[in-house]
Amino acid sequence: MPEQRFVSKNLMSTKHIFQISSELNLPSSRVEATVRLLDEGGTVPFISRYRKEATGSLDEVAITAIRDRLKQLRELDKRREAILASLQERKLLTDELKKKILEALTLTALEDIYLPFRPKRRTRATIAKEKGLEPLAEIIFKQGPLDLGKEARKYINAEKEIGGVEEALAGARDIIAEWISEDAEVRSELRKLYFEKGIFKSKVIRNKEVEGAKYKDYFDWQDPVKTVPSHRLLAVRRGEKDKILSLKVEVPENDALHILQERFLRGKSESSEQVQMAIQDTFRRLLAPSMETEVRAMTKEQADHEAIKVFAENLRQLLMAPPLGQRNIMAIDPGYRTGCKVVCLNHEGKLLYNTAIFPSEPGPRLEEATALLKELCQRFKIEFIAIGNGTASRETEDFVRSLGLPGDIQILIASETGASVYSASDVAREELPDYDVTVRGAVSIGRRLMDPLAELVKIDAKAIGVGQYQHDVDQKWLKESLDDVVVSCVNQVGVELNTASKQLLTYVAGLGPTRAQSIIDYRNQKGAFKSREELYDVPHLGSTAIQQAAGFLRIRDGVNILDASAVHPESYGIVENMAKDVGCAIQDLMRDEKLRRKIELKKYVTATIGIPTLEDIYQELAKPGRDPRDNFEIIRFKEGVTRPEDLTPGMKLPAVVTNITNFGVFVDLGVHLDGLIHISQISDKFIKHPSEVLKMHQHIKVTVLEVDLPRRRIALTMKNK
Repeated sequence: MPEQRFVSKNLMSTKHIFQISSELNLPSSRVEATVRLLDEGGTVPFISRYRKEATGSLDEVAITAIRDRLKQLRELDKRREAILASLQERKLLTDELKKKILEALTLTALEDIYLPFRPKRRTRATIAKEKGLEPLAEIIFKQGPLDLGKEARKYINAEKEIGGVEEALAGARDIIAEWISEDAEVRSELRKLYFEKGIFKSKVIRNKEVEGAKYKDYFDWQDPVKTVPSHRLLAVRRGEKDKILSLKVEVPENDALHILQERFLRGKSESSEQVQMAIQDTFRRLLAPSMETEVRAMTKEQADHEAIKVFAENLRQLLMAPPLGQRNIMAIDPGYRTGCKVVCLNHEGKLLYNTAIFPSEPGPRLEEATALLKELCQRFKIEFIAIGNGTASRETEDFVRSLGLPGDIQILIASETGASVYSASDVAREELPDYDVTVRGAVSIGRRLMDPLAELVKIDAKAIGVGQYQHDVDQKWLKESLDDVVVSCVNQVGVELNTASKQLLTYVAGLGPTRAQSIIDYRNQKGAFKSREELYDVPHLGSTAIQQAAGFLRIRDGVNILDASAVHPESYGIVENMAKDVGCAIQDLMRDEKLRRKIELKKYVTATIGIPTLEDIYQELAKPGRDPRDNFEIIRFKEGVTRPEDLTPGMKLPAVVTNITNFGVFVDLGVHLDGLIHISQISDKFIKHPSEVLKMHQHIKVTVLEVDLPRRRIALTMKNK
């Protein structure tokens, strides 16, 4: 109950602030300010962008780290309180035990302390205690002078199924073994041993060699626990899950037994021999399985962290891919049997026309497709033709290029990743209710060319497939991390309030799905927003949400010119004063660099607004609502190379990066199968991670090393050869 809390919330908060400050190497004042803003409902994008004075200009990475660590520590507090309450209720809580529990800094340490007191299922030790053998175990454990046989005979009891001396001693050893296994210091020492000297070992399960050929590299594999690469561990665990591999963790048994003997073995008496037997039993039966479980869990968590980090960074680069912008686009989802689905979109992404063509069929259908595409390009003033990179994409590209279209119409291959997921989603059905999945998929291909961010937020980030082992990692943790990335990207770019989809608005700081829907409903009923001030008229949109969101929402051609910028409404007064002091209108200040140079930022510093925010405002006046993404580039794949069978070792090709992992980079060559540049083949210089050299969507040149058609693998290099 609240009134029985064992430690005050304020005390814990202060303790957490100093702990986080120490762990992240940040001044405690900045951590404290960030925690306060988070507790007040502040979002990471808002705090990093509009509260720089309070946090000392901490960036999103630091603020996210503070938020996540604070959450972990508070979860630890909840567990600590639950344990203390349980012990108090069972009248087991002593001052010494309470002190240990309050001082535990990690969940592992906390659980080690609680282990001897945790309510247990029936074990060999509890059965022995029920038979009354605990006093015998205590005497033996002291390892003093003792007539062991005489002492053990006192406990022979037919009713309790203790038929002789050996049965009595065996029960006592079971009790001792459990005592040893629950010793917090021993568990800590053994844990260190497992992480320092532990070895992961995997073997192929008998008669699974053919079925599990893709795991061949792990049929007889081992790697140290402390250095095992995350992608290898996840691969082996997947093989174990698929029942192809067996996996275990081993340590030198003598080293483990030495730790136990050093702590518990005294002398060489008959009792000591019993303790020695208990030590061997507790390690093999209790501690080794327990430690292996812990090691597997902890290394899995570390591997998950690394994999999620890779996925998140890839997703960030994908979402921040250069947008083509508002153009009239023809998007083609290529195919053979069912033909190519063709859609025409206007510069706002609105579907104007759809049809299917069959350019792979000679005769009338080919002639029909030729005439139709030419006519559509003219009718809808097509500027770009985007061809999905799936089946028949290169053949379709060859067909389109053969049409002799006007030179100002650009043709390119676009990624289809996630388009099929979108086409079958509730979002797609809501946006395009009168069309089937093939049309929706083609529309998605075209729209993502215009604005990858606006279109990809409609798809579950996990379905985009730009990570490694995303289905094997902790799904809740993965979702939270990827959501953070989407939120960061959406708010970094900014959102046009009058055209944004519900999905895009959902990720704006302070909104979420319910408030985003309220904005959509208001927009549908009242028409376009004329100012940010109008947000206060939207139902279910409170002042806190508006404060968090307003700076990231843009209104082009609104009443106030600043509504199209990243200047927060709370700072409009400052800009008005700047314009007044310079003697011009705000519009003039934004257009004329000479006028802006007259601004003396120090003049506008207040108790809450400092130079960092003023510098942001100044930069925003120079480029209001600027898009931080790079300029769009078109890649042209090698002509005549459309299938893996067309590749030969030594061939040099253009490629585009599609996925970055710890072990290498996958690239699109335009042959319907991505090739792999292993990390050792990326640079002539040593690199720790591919991201040091490459990024998503980067256009590069590669050389083919090997083509393994049976295993569908293409090995590439970027090295100078």
